[in-house]
Amino acid sequence: MDSWTGHEVPRLPGAGVPLALFDSARRSVAPTRPVDPATMYVCGITPYDATHLGHAATMLAFDLVQRMWRDAGHRVRYVQNVTDVDDPLLERAARDGEDWVVLAMRETALFREDMEALRIIPPDHYVGAVESIPAIAERVGVLLDRGAGYRLADGTGDVYFDVAAAPRFGYESNLSREQMLVFAAERGGDPQRPGKRDPLDPLLWRGARDGEPAWDGGPLGPGRPGWHIECAVIALGLLGDRIDVQGGGNDLLFPHHECSAAHAEVLTGTGPFAAHYAHAGMIGLNGEKMSKSRGNLVFVSRLRGDGVPPMALRLALISGHYRADRQWTDDTLKTGQQRWHRWREAARSAAGPSGAELLAGVRGRLADDLDTPGALALIDEWADHALAGTGADPQAPTLMAETCDALLGVRLRD
Repeated sequence: MDSWTGHEVPRLPGAGVPLALFDSARRSVAPTRPVDPATMYVCGITPYDATHLGHAATMLAFDLVQRMWRDAGHRVRYVQNVTDVDDPLLERAARDGEDWVVLAMRETALFREDMEALRIIPPDHYVGAVESIPAIAERVGVLLDRGAGYRLADGTGDVYFDVAAAPRFGYESNLSREQMLVFAAERGGDPQRPGKRDPLDPLLWRGARDGEPAWDGGPLGPGRPGWHIECAVIALGLLGDRIDVQGGGNDLLFPHHECSAAHAEVLTGTGPFAAHYAHAGMIGLNGEKMSKSRGNLVFVSRLRGDGVPPMALRLALISGHYRADRQWTDDTLKTGQQRWHRWREAARSAAGPSGAELLAGVRGRLADDLDTPGALALIDEWADHALAGTGADPQAPTLMAETCDALLGVRLRD
């Protein structure tokens, strides 16, 4: 599957600084220590709808991770998946009387356009679930052979993962069993299904059903893969047995990231799967949770169609800390637009305060668990001085613009 078109990222003077990032497994901020190439896997969309602000905020968070690593001199190998066959996609297509393949292709294409407009560095590998099915079926067969998977005895052809095969199951999310059961039921699991060894056992392979797409699974029989094994197999195949960051929204903490890590660790016999499990917060709207069920999703493409500059939208989305659940309001967008116009004006100044000091300050803020509010405050202060004519460094406006471009992904000059 094709990714979107990238852009040139300016090289900044001096040395970048190591990035420290919150790890959900350790429940603390810890330094990232990648050995080149730095490796990152971010769970992508299920393309049954357009890119909403929650998607965009998550992708922006991990775009900042990549920018900080690159600035520190690391090569980066980044993989993102597309769950281009899954129940929500099939349900939406059936509801609208549309071919699920056409729906997936259209929404994936729109997602690419939105990512390109927001100047998110594209992944090195952008991989669909459908194209990965042969590899997934093979790995599910390995889990079956090792006794870590089992067939349900109801004739459906469904195969489940036995969480007892992963002794550390639960270490990534740090949830109690009761919390896991609640989240499993809310987030695509089936803890009440009879015949499972453990209610938390996740689906590895769904046997063919009438009216649903299915693929040849070899010894598994016809069917399609479960969600968690999809990401585990794609990541293992392209990034190796251990990665530096597994990322996504905090709604993926459990069951998705917990289960995909368990699958990967049982398959490889090593662990942990990721050095950091990093999670972005959710975006609400005017005090309410933003969700498809509430019908209050705000779409990136719609804002772009209404004339909102993508860079102003990017600034609005990173004005809050990436890990925080936060609200989107008209004022959030208005502030982002005002900030973008003010920064652009400041970048055209004849001089400004020290550009080197600004760069060092922004690097330091972002190195501390991607403190974007702190970084934006530093640039706001710099812009105030530049526009007031109190700076004496004629090179500072250029370095300020390059700092914003390279580290924040915000282009200020045409």
